[in-house]
Amino acid sequence: MSEACSDANNVQLEIFPSRLLKPETAQNLLNEIADLDGIIRLFVHGPRLPQTVPYGPATGLPVQHPGNTVIEVAGQAIELAVSVGSIRMEVMNADVKEQVREVCENVLSVPFEFREGNFIPRRQTVSDYARRGADADPLLIGMTDPKGKLKNQPVCILKPDDIPHDME
Repeated sequence: MSEACSDANNVQLEIFPSRLLKPETAQNLLNEIADLDGIIRLFVHGPRLPQTVPYGPATGLPVQHPGNTVIEVAGQAIELAVSVGSIRMEVMNADVKEQVREVCENVLSVPFEFREGNFIPRRQTVSDYARRGADADPLLIGMTDPKGKLKNQPVCILKPDDIPHDME
């Protein structure tokens, strides 16, 4: 396993706003966080947005929801598949943690909880093994959505140049 993912000095954080974030707010917050040095990995968490109407007279038609949009983070277009309810991340140390807190205070206009704990698995899970096999990329450990289809909901690597070559 990679040192970056298994290092005990890494800090895991969760930003939990009191409301679901609009796509524009989520985009601004994610861009500000992506600009910081020392972010190892992060993901958004929240209720899944349906792509098609599941039942009723409009069964199978596309859902016209304002949250079903494409946002741009660190120069990459990302289609939101969830309403952003929280953002979980792993950072290098406590200094980066404080920088993330300052970004949240500047960008978010709603109250939020800023938690430190274990939110992303540090070792390969059964879902990771089933999706990616025994030799999975250490940065992708714990980033599997057990209900998602990997081909339709890929993991976006925002800064591929920052990944050490021994992890590729």
